[in-house]
Amino acid sequence: MEIQWLGTAGFRIKFGGQVILVDPYLSRNQGASPVQPLDPKDIEKASHIFISHGHFDHLLDVPLIASRTSAVVYCSRETADSLEKAGLGKDQIHGISRDKWEGRFETFHARAHFSSHVKFDKKLLFSTLGKINFKIPRYLPLFIKYPCGQVLSWQLSLENKIVHFFGSAGSSLEELERLGKGAIDILLVPLQGHSNICEIAARYVKILHPKLVIPHHQDDFFPPISRQVDITPFVKQVNNESPSTRIKILKLNETLFVE
Repeated sequence: MEIQWLGTAGFRIKFGGQVILVDPYLSRNQGASPVQPLDPKDIEKASHIFISHGHFDHLLDVPLIASRTSAVVYCSRETADSLEKAGLGKDQIHGISRDKWEGRFETFHARAHFSSHVKFDKKLLFSTLGKINFKIPRYLPLFIKYPCGQVLSWQLSLENKIVHFFGSAGSSLEELERLGKGAIDILLVPLQGHSNICEIAARYVKILHPKLVIPHHQDDFFPPISRQVDITPFVKQVNNESPSTRIKILKLNETLFVE
């Protein structure tokens, strides 16, 4: 299995000659760091696309990628509406309206768990608004056109491995404890959206006790809306509280080979 980080919350996973995508977002604005050399048109193969929620930094490029690859998109009903409005055909959209929905495909399984978006704290909000300032009208359409909708986390069973992907870190303690009862080999956990996001993400690792954790979403993908997150505190806390969990920090577009 190959897991490639596409930046932000996007991943391309290859296994057995097949390619699936989660939250594939490649578009950037001026000033984004690191610079993403890939374009949505560079994604030429995918059979399935799994979406955590409908915000632009998770969904913006999906209509083009799905159209070019003929992949079927799995997402919440609200996000399905956004995709239809963007021009993607209904035959390529599978809207999910119930918790623990499961898709059994020929070579892998996928299960959608209802989750929640991280709540932006006042410190982060005021800091971001201060950076945006008079440019708010320029960015407002991105939030109106791409509402969050029901958040989904995805558990993917691939080649005898359990990969669990979160696109936002707003899970309740009850949700995490329920998911923590099952085995997770690889956890993909986001680090964006809260001033204490490193502590929040480390709690995911502590409760879910995966064998390997890959942090994502820490890049400054769309300034001034986003920010570069220093994940050093996350690494230190995981090493202290979850020493049995290995951490792999991928560089942009780097691929991890998993046996």
